[in-house]
Amino acid sequence: MTLRDHLYELRNRLALALVALLVGCILGFLWFQWRIGPVPSLGHLMTGPYCALDAPPRFEAVPGKCTLLQTQPFEAFLTQFKVGLAAGAVLTAPLWLYQIWAFITPGLYDNERKYTRIFVFIASFLFICGAFLAYFVVPKGLAVLVSFGGDQFSTALAANEYISFILVMLLIFGVSFELPLVVTMLNRIGVLPYRNLKKWRRGIIFTLFVFAAIATPGTDPIGMLALAGAMTVLFELATQLARIHDRKKDREAVAEGWNPDDYNLEDEDDKPDKPRSEKSTGYDDVT
Repeated sequence: MTLRDHLYELRNRLALALVALLVGCILGFLWFQWRIGPVPSLGHLMTGPYCALDAPPRFEAVPGKCTLLQTQPFEAFLTQFKVGLAAGAVLTAPLWLYQIWAFITPGLYDNERKYTRIFVFIASFLFICGAFLAYFVVPKGLAVLVSFGGDQFSTALAANEYISFILVMLLIFGVSFELPLVVTMLNRIGVLPYRNLKKWRRGIIFTLFVFAAIATPGTDPIGMLALAGAMTVLFELATQLARIHDRKKDREAVAEGWNPDDYNLEDEDDKPDKPRSEKSTGYDDVT
């Protein structure tokens, strides 16, 4: 294809992806107030962590009814639109991801297509796991945050700020759960060998806790510890996968007659050009 044809193809794929997102946004907007069979409404799911708090200190404008506070005109509409857009992007992900896949797949080899499918599947699964963990952690974090002040405060959360807090938590947890996949991919291509992961383990774990403290909104200690703990476990899992992979690579190197010390050099340019069992003196090829 010519460059112009590629640009036309990109334009058409993006247009179809945007249409899919628009349809998903409309469905999410309607789902915010309506139930879908046994599935509760999206508004009920989003307000669930807030409504899980005890009535005192949670403020109830109508006794026995849990509602968010609208502080500006159209805040309820904009909040519902924001949630609908996020839900629509998730619901229609197979459609707009397919458009991206259809654009890039003609330039990939068969083995690259296979690895890309595996990568997308695992990345999606990890993101969903992170989002689920965030949804169950948020009520605990909110309970701790609103407990400060004792009986001198009542909690009446503004809709926009509360929904933004929930969406950010879901996004941060979901993206953070991609860590083991990134580490594993970097190890597979030789950028991050196991010996480096083992050497940097303490520093990386400390960095994960610092990242969790900074990234978690609302200075929520429960969310911070949950995120840091989950990322640490996932990092250790990725480290062990790197260990297994590098050991297998070393065994294959020995079977082919390579010196493992030379094979695992950090600089790829330092890898010897032919198998050898003794250290080179630098003058082996001089005759």
